[in-house]
Amino acid sequence: MSDPSFARALLAPRRIALVGASADPSKNTARPQRYLRAHGYGGEIVPINRNAEHCLGEKAYPSLDAAPEGIEHALIMVPGAQVLGVVEQCARKKIPMASIYSDGFAETGEAGRKLQDALVATARAGGVRLTGPNCMGIINTHMPCALSINAVLDIDRLIAGRVGLVSQSGSVMGALLSRGQARGVGFSKLVSVGNECDLSVGEIVEVLVGDADTDIILLFLETIRQPEHLAHAARRAYEAGKAIVVYKLGRSEVARELAASHTGAMTGSDDSANAFFRRHGIVRVDTLEAMIEAPQLLLRAKAPKGRRIAVLTTTGGGAAMVVDNLGRLGVEVVPPTDRIIETLAARNIRIGKGALTDLTMAGTRKETYSAVLGELLRSEHCDAVLAVVGSSSQFHPQLAVEPIVEAMPAPKPLAAFLVPDAARSLELLREAGVAAFRTPESCADALAAYFAWRAPQPPTAPQALEAAERLLDAAPGPQLNEYAACEVFDALGVAVARTQVIAAPADPVALRFPVVAKILSPDILHKTEAGGVAIGLATPEALERAAADILRRVQASRPQAKLDGILVQEMKTGRAEVILGYQHDPQVGPVVVLGVGGTFAEVYRDFCVRIAPVSVAEAGEMVEQVKGLAGVRGFRGQPKGDLDALKRAVAAFSQLAHIKGRRIAEAEINPLIVGAEGQGVAAVDGLVVLA
Repeated sequence: MSDPSFARALLAPRRIALVGASADPSKNTARPQRYLRAHGYGGEIVPINRNAEHCLGEKAYPSLDAAPEGIEHALIMVPGAQVLGVVEQCARKKIPMASIYSDGFAETGEAGRKLQDALVATARAGGVRLTGPNCMGIINTHMPCALSINAVLDIDRLIAGRVGLVSQSGSVMGALLSRGQARGVGFSKLVSVGNECDLSVGEIVEVLVGDADTDIILLFLETIRQPEHLAHAARRAYEAGKAIVVYKLGRSEVARELAASHTGAMTGSDDSANAFFRRHGIVRVDTLEAMIEAPQLLLRAKAPKGRRIAVLTTTGGGAAMVVDNLGRLGVEVVPPTDRIIETLAARNIRIGKGALTDLTMAGTRKETYSAVLGELLRSEHCDAVLAVVGSSSQFHPQLAVEPIVEAMPAPKPLAAFLVPDAARSLELLREAGVAAFRTPESCADALAAYFAWRAPQPPTAPQALEAAERLLDAAPGPQLNEYAACEVFDALGVAVARTQVIAAPADPVALRFPVVAKILSPDILHKTEAGGVAIGLATPEALERAAADILRRVQASRPQAKLDGILVQEMKTGRAEVILGYQHDPQVGPVVVLGVGGTFAEVYRDFCVRIAPVSVAEAGEMVEQVKGLAGVRGFRGQPKGDLDALKRAVAAFSQLAHIKGRRIAEAEINPLIVGAEGQGVAAVDGLVVLA
């Protein structure tokens, strides 16, 4: 996507066709022509209208076939049933780019999906790239080129800025442009993608990575399509020093598809989306306001090394509003060091040792504020500084706002939250390059997003997987029984408890007692609920009785289930039980999940999701994130579990993502027993479901 001729056709076309243009200036389909001229487009506009000789003073043509050569971009605004014919004309005319405003495609159901697929096939055969359908075009403030039907362009003037935007919603594209303009924030290029039938968000991001007018890229997503394109573009963006900030819908899901495993029940697509953004160095915010305000914080920045912030304030209550939110989001607010306190005391400036450096009682004077802010910015004890300003920001900006302005360029990220409505001070800060916030929620959101930012992770190389692949290829059905599933995990390098399968209750076993007996069936996922488990069996006689009881109960409760015998397993105990899961997420592909084991795993939602496969180092980060594993990490002097073995097991299990041949829909070990330090881990139950 680095072809400059394609980038020009997409974002800076010199000859544009408006297919379905109206000669009536009050009609929606007349807007693009009006907007192009109103905002200074200097190229050639070719209206296509089969019933008019002229549209808004410019010569019109009955079809693209009759139009002049050299059209670079066509905006298609005809009824949905006519779009395929227009795309065919684009191909004949060798028009490289078309944006489809028309609706009635995949968003309407199966018939619309088939029509959309036909559009894409026709376009690709003819060398035409498409955005949409159901999109609102593109806006380039630098050319300028307002090729859109969005009513926001009735605005008098577009501010040319350095922020690019790709949006799956055309109306949100207009809303963000409007909100940015109100704050004096300009965009460089804005692209609406609609159904994203052909050109993906990732491909457009890659164009913006190479755009000299764009320093940072915003995404508004309803879903993630073609994740491989976005992953590649995100890595390129990070290398180029251009942060990507995303606002994605889907934090709350009304319903989830039924899943076979606990993993499937407790994770949703949004957990997987978070893992995707983290893996590929994309910053996620939760508030629309932060979409406008966060870019200044991330401009030419790299992912932080820590999560520590120092807070300087002239209002304790105002700062507390942000700090409360930061604490909830996991950001550490750090107090000034003794050295800072002593250095300032030598200058007759007294500050306390509290987490907030509150200058209210010290007196809000410019020289005081400047001195304290300078010490915090130079100190290594924090990774960023937040300056909170009270009423003085509205009426006396020279006291606390000017010192922030004069601190730029700062040696570390510097953000400001102004408690009152102080428009002039916000403008001063923006002009100086300071990330300035109007609400405590958006301020905390942007800062937490910054601290959660990580550099894109390098891909994890596959291990030797041939043995696991052979076992999966030999599976008789889509769901493996527990014994077969654990064989796969063992082949991956995950230790499994010693196990034996018996066909009849009286069959001898060569295991150490006590043992556990479980029904073995690919049709029974939750064995306890079916009466298919007995634990703590200390003798062969106890095992025989328990096995007979299990068969009787299961045959009564699940008469249609296929039974493969009784699985007998040596009992394992350890420092903790964890759940280890794998899913093929429909949006982002393979993910691995680590959580606290047991029946309440999905209730407490104490788990960590990452894109699979993960390295041992990433697995260690997952272990640190699960709160319920504090004990095995040695919390308050508790004896540690075998963390190294757990990390290796997580990494080995995640190699399911590299399996070739039969794709795995989901897999799970629940529980994986974590032994004491040096005693390893052991899988004692397993599930594998093939796609």
